[in-house]
Amino acid sequence: MTLDTTVKHRWTSIGGAKIFYREAGSRDAPAILLPHGYPCSSYEFRNLMPKLADRWHLIAPDFPGSGLSDTPESFNYSFGGFAQFLNAFCNQLEVKNFVIYLHDFGSQIGLRFAINYPEKIKALIIQNGDIYEDALGPKYAALKEYWNDPSPARYEEIRNSINVDAFKDEFLNDVTPTIAERVPPDLWIFHWGLMTEQRKDIAARVIAGLRENCKWFSRYQKYLREHQPPTLIVWGPNDGFMPEPSARAYLRDLPNAELHLLEDGGHWILETHLEQASELIRDFLNRNH
Repeated sequence: MTLDTTVKHRWTSIGGAKIFYREAGSRDAPAILLPHGYPCSSYEFRNLMPKLADRWHLIAPDFPGSGLSDTPESFNYSFGGFAQFLNAFCNQLEVKNFVIYLHDFGSQIGLRFAINYPEKIKALIIQNGDIYEDALGPKYAALKEYWNDPSPARYEEIRNSINVDAFKDEFLNDVTPTIAERVPPDLWIFHWGLMTEQRKDIAARVIAGLRENCKWFSRYQKYLREHQPPTLIVWGPNDGFMPEPSARAYLRDLPNAELHLLEDGGHWILETHLEQASELIRDFLNRNH
């Protein structure tokens, strides 16, 4: 029998908002939740999902205000609000427990979810997601200036920095020119095309909210220490925001985690190192989920 591993493109309604999501695999299979990072959407998982859908049920929503989902005025566009959205989304699809993929902003959103609902988390896959302030990369310098001086002028600098060139820089980051050739320009062209003035305001508030979110880092770390979920860390170290020390920092609280550094990879390894990353993920899932 041939298994259907194709990705399905679907919509649902949560809190009156139309939410787009991608889904692959049997709904009877163990689940993997794939919350996306910034400035992306569920599009970042489009190639990974069919690689794993023969044995697992994969679901990847677009957050409100991102991708093809609605941008409701009433939504709480914060790390806490997005974490509650994930819970509502999982309840809507009747997904009770799962492995969660933590990447970029999704790492902090996913860990807030885990703190609130630890019983739902079966394991973690962590990929270039930062929760250790002392290990942040040099590209955080501009944001740290805002953290030290959260003035209206500094905030306006954040909003003005949200442009197509910045999106391109987010996706290429610090990889070599050879690796950059593997990153499709679709990523910044497509996602910039979905940007509106309302979404710029939301993105600026969320980015500025990283200042307050740093106060949660110790809580995320406490969750990891206390619960010790099975964890795979698969990481591209050529990342100006989250370099190799950001990956190794997780071992302080998860000494039994599996760490794999894809040496010439960067922030978006699912675009540049898909085969290597998916094999590591499959091996980990076979042993833990």
